[in-house]
Amino acid sequence: MEFSQLEAFLEAANRGSFRRAADALYLSQPSVSARVQTLESEVGVALFHRTARGVRLTDMGRIFLPFAQRSIETLRRGREVLESVRQTSAGILNMATARVIGTYVLPETLQKFQQLYPDANLHIKVGGSSDVLQMVVDEEVQLGLARFMQHPDVDALHLYDEEAVLVVHPGHSFTKTRVAAMSQVAQEPLIVYDPGDPGSSYFQFINRVCRDAGVTAKVEMNLDSVEAAKNMVRLGLGVSFLPRSAVRREVEFESLILIDLAEVPPVLLPTYLLLRRGQEIGPTARSFLKLLQETYNVEIPVLLEDR
Repeated sequence: MEFSQLEAFLEAANRGSFRRAADALYLSQPSVSARVQTLESEVGVALFHRTARGVRLTDMGRIFLPFAQRSIETLRRGREVLESVRQTSAGILNMATARVIGTYVLPETLQKFQQLYPDANLHIKVGGSSDVLQMVVDEEVQLGLARFMQHPDVDALHLYDEEAVLVVHPGHSFTKTRVAAMSQVAQEPLIVYDPGDPGSSYFQFINRVCRDAGVTAKVEMNLDSVEAAKNMVRLGLGVSFLPRSAVRREVEFESLILIDLAEVPPVLLPTYLLLRRGQEIGPTARSFLKLLQETYNVEIPVLLEDR
């Protein structure tokens, strides 16, 4: 039993004619007649008396009429609800971000996006990079921002590189020259930002830098918060490698001092846009992707169809 069959039945019952029902539905008379006949075959009884002057309901047709009316009304309401939800969802940006990105980088982008699209609703979830990846895979969010993560169902597009920098207390001996060798850093108590995320970029970074320099770091603290790590360094309890975006304000006001590493190239932590392959991207999420594309001067393949 199909919506079109019930619709043809109700129009014919209301208008007393297959021809007038056909005109109302912008169909041919044979099409309306065929739909009613198919419906009658499915319910197993004749619903209309056919006469030369038109049609009228049989007793069975009158019994069936209120059920058909309720069915059509329910279906119409369902369509209206779905359309309402679709339009509402179109104005939502539902995304996930890794902690450092969400704390120190994303807010400025979101502020600009809100200025461009003041009616957009922003739903932001924060977690480790592996958590962000899983939310994208499970389609809990439309997009994710994280350090590099691999999954066969997810496209990872490089957006920018975050530099990890060495910072110390203003009274530290390194501030005299503002340059230190890794052999010197290895003698200092090291405060490590440990987000507790499997495959953390920060752990990989520290291990790689120390291995390349042939030294072993003297790790004194493992903290799951960048803010906690900064506070420990400000108190003179050690030195730390932290994302440049996270210490921008402290470096500006010299509550933390940035130290260059001698003969060590800049250590970059890549940041990626994660998108579930094959997913439909709504207009608000698409607008946000366009802003990312402009901000970081990258090409996002899913936006190519908009050209």
